[in-house]
Amino acid sequence: MVVDDHFVVRMGLRSSINLELDMAVATEAGTGEQAVTLYRQEKPDIVLMDLKLPGISGVEATRAICQEFPGAAIIMLSTHDGEEDIYRSLLAGARTYLLKTATRNELITGIRAVHAGERHISPAVGARLAERMTHPELTSREIDVLGLIVKGRSNKEIAAELAIAEVTVKLHVGHVLAKLGVNDRTQASTTALQRGIIHFD
Repeated sequence: MVVDDHFVVRMGLRSSINLELDMAVATEAGTGEQAVTLYRQEKPDIVLMDLKLPGISGVEATRAICQEFPGAAIIMLSTHDGEEDIYRSLLAGARTYLLKTATRNELITGIRAVHAGERHISPAVGARLAERMTHPELTSREIDVLGLIVKGRSNKEIAAELAIAEVTVKLHVGHVLAKLGVNDRTQASTTALQRGIIHFD
């Protein structure tokens, strides 16, 4: 099953996969919700899941499928190479993480490896994942605050939006800067986007 909200991408993946004599695309989905529904119906051997989808994300769809079907073999496909994206995808149950810039050979090799029961991690993705493991974990509230920092909100605006005291926001901002290893809000925003902790929708 190929899951991507862009028809042209789905068509390209379908063409590449169907060239293999022992592979065929059984079904396609354009949203995370469709992917979960179609997985229940079709139970495909492999799912190529786009990270960024309208509605529920690829990570959320992967988590939902893997919770219901622990044996699901899902490959996350993305244009993003942020360490947080990779980490969240694998945590949700994806067997591997491939970039959309991967060659056709890398894609087919990844599909075969995952079908064989392996966790196929490329050296580049492995390096990003190793880097992620050295960073302190942000709490869900700190991620909320960081998301609003990226949007350019002041402490007062963040406090109002999250319905918490401004002094609490200052505390969270301090923790966020320390955990990201940065000195100011601009650096925090840049780091958050580079690492895939926060995305602009």
